[in-house]
Amino acid sequence: MTDRTNRGIGRRGLLLGAGAFALAAPGIVSAQSLSGNIARRNMSAFKMQRWEDHFEQLGRVTLVADTQGRALHWWSADGSDYRMYPTSVPMTEELTRRGYTEVVRKAVAPTWRPTASMLERDPTLPRVVEGGDPLNPLGTHAMYLSWPAYLIHGTQDTRKIGRRSSSGCIGTYNELIAQIYEITPVGAQVRLV
Repeated sequence: MTDRTNRGIGRRGLLLGAGAFALAAPGIVSAQSLSGNIARRNMSAFKMQRWEDHFEQLGRVTLVADTQGRALHWWSADGSDYRMYPTSVPMTEELTRRGYTEVVRKAVAPTWRPTASMLERDPTLPRVVEGGDPLNPLGTHAMYLSWPAYLIHGTQDTRKIGRRSSSGCIGTYNELIAQIYEITPVGAQVRLV
């Protein structure tokens, strides 16, 4: 008979502890801690990106929204800082816009107004939801892209993160969009792939 108390944490305890840690871990994944693919609850597998695969040069803050990997990649202007954030992505290919754009405006507590196509799909939507309203689909912060009605924003509905759930925007947790908002200036270059 083996004395389990002297063996420390058993295999089951280790697995349960690792699972609890994964669920409690914050949504941001730093490039330094990323090793291969990481999946968390409804998250797709994250894969690191290289800015060189998308842009000729940095020189300014750069973002790549990966709609397949469901992650937003962020680089500082000099490339010394790389971060990755889990996101929601457009529900369908028809709603997915790809290409190059930039951040043209930022807002704290943004007001949401559904687009004509959103109202066509769901006529019961409210015509406006003010910033600060817990039902606001834009969450606490928004960064507007040069394409009309396309944003990178937060969300109150955390079930959407890691899924095809938006009408075209890129969304993330409110805590994370607040971080991204602070470190991303107007004029940041953006690519949606």
